[in-house]
Amino acid sequence: MKLDTRKIYDITPTVSPNLAVFPGDTPYENSYLMSFRQGHHLSLSKIQSTVHLGAHADAPSHYHVSGASIDARDLNLYLGKTQVITVTERRGHRIAVTDVKTQIQAPRVLFKTGSFPNPNHWNSDFMALSIGLIQYLTQAGVKLVGIDTPSVDLADDKILEVHNEIYKADLAILEGIVLDHVSDGIYDLVALPLKLQGAEASPLRAILIERD
Repeated sequence: MKLDTRKIYDITPTVSPNLAVFPGDTPYENSYLMSFRQGHHLSLSKIQSTVHLGAHADAPSHYHVSGASIDARDLNLYLGKTQVITVTERRGHRIAVTDVKTQIQAPRVLFKTGSFPNPNHWNSDFMALSIGLIQYLTQAGVKLVGIDTPSVDLADDKILEVHNEIYKADLAILEGIVLDHVSDGIYDLVALPLKLQGAEASPLRAILIERD
């Protein structure tokens, strides 16, 4: 058997109590029920957190009353050929079609904005996507869109206009990924959500694999 020697890029922020979440949401907490330090024969812990933690996938049930939960999503959405695209615009900007300077070449697109530079420090002025961009990506055959910020919508958007446009197009969403160490180009994505029954999102371990 030939071992796979392709380079792997981990695009997941480290989950810790320091990881930033939307103000008012539940941060990550780990507590031990048993531990070697307390004289137990094993280590056993539990966690509490929002399901929108770090790198995560939104399910349609997060933004539409009739949307499917994360356990019902097709896993093929989160696997396969993916394109990373850098967008250099001001913070707080919704990415428009004219901001995308390269041709769409993959059915999954991840936008590298650099507008949420520290996953452990919350800033509300991150970039987001636009309705026009979602329509453009849909016409190009894209089925998953991701961004290196906490949301595809702006932080203060209570209407969730892009989430709702994504619902109409039935795209998958990745948010909270880290792309500062990844160059633009084509990769293979592996970003499987947990099979959380009825949940509207799931944390995940997202990686990009260099293509041959």
